Amino acid sequence: MVFILTRYTINFLTVDYFMKSITFGKRLTEVRKDKKMSQDEVGKLVNVHGAVIGRYEREEVKPSIEVVIQLAEVLEISLDYLVGSTDVLLEKNIVSKILDIKNCRKLPNLQKKTRITFF
Repeated sequence: MVFILTRYTINFLTVDYFMKSITFGKRLTEVRKDKKMSQDEVGKLVNVHGAVIGRYEREEVKPSIEVVIQLAEVLEISLDYLVGSTDVLLEKNIVSKILDIKNCRKLPNLQKKTRITFF
C-alpha cells in the first residue's frame, strides 16, 4: 500500500493529510457495494462468473480492457474513476449532463433579437 503525504495551504491554514492509493480492485468493490449489487449480479451483466469478479476485487487477476469498459457501464460510473485516472467519482448520468452542456456550446448562437414572452 502506498501513502502520499500531501500539504495544502488554504486561507492561511495548513492542512496535512494522507491520501491512499486506491487500487482497481478496491474501487470495484466499493462501487459494487454502494450499488448494492452482488459479485454474481455484476458478473452476469458483464458475461463472467461471479467468482471472477471476486478475483478482480482481490487483485488476483486483471480484467481485459473490454471487461473494464463493461464494468464501468454496468456500474454507471466513469471509466477514469474505475481505473484510477481520477479520484472524482462521476456517475454516468452526471457525465451525460456534462457532455450535453459541452455540446450546447457548439450550437450556433441564437439571433440577438430573440425575444422571450411570458404569459
